[in-house]
Amino acid sequence: MPQFGRPTTDTTREAWEEDDGTTVDIWDQIDEAVADDLDFIRSAQVPTTDAYVTKLGTLTDPLQSTGHVVRYRYGKDTAAGAQINLVVELRQAYVSEASQGTLIASLTHTDVASGWTAGTFTLSGAEADAITDYTNLYVRITANQI
Repeated sequence: MPQFGRPTTDTTREAWEEDDGTTVDIWDQIDEAVADDLDFIRSAQVPTTDAYVTKLGTLTDPLQSTGHVVRYRYGKDTAAGAQINLVVELRQAYVSEASQGTLIASLTHTDVASGWTAGTFTLSGAEADAITDYTNLYVRITANQI
């Protein structure tokens, strides 16, 4: 049976905010079952490896090494002409930027396009097998202007 680990809390927020500029509990802007591009989180206008980390809801071990997919949406403001790179990571046992836990998988987006783009990466069997605690998973996103 499919499981979906959605954001449940902000763990680290370095210069990230909601689309309206607020900074309290921004995870609830990205926890929907169906993507809503009208509510989102954003990095600083000129990010310098600014990190955002959210804890995912509890999952149970599916007892298989296939079908582990990380899905998200990303983009940049059309007014922001500079090159922005984005790195999306799945981590286990993240505590802080000083103690990032185990990197399970990641994907780098170079020169993010304006507008919304669907992002996804599928874990290899070895990456899925590296998960030992499905109750302790995090998504870490860093944005950097080049």
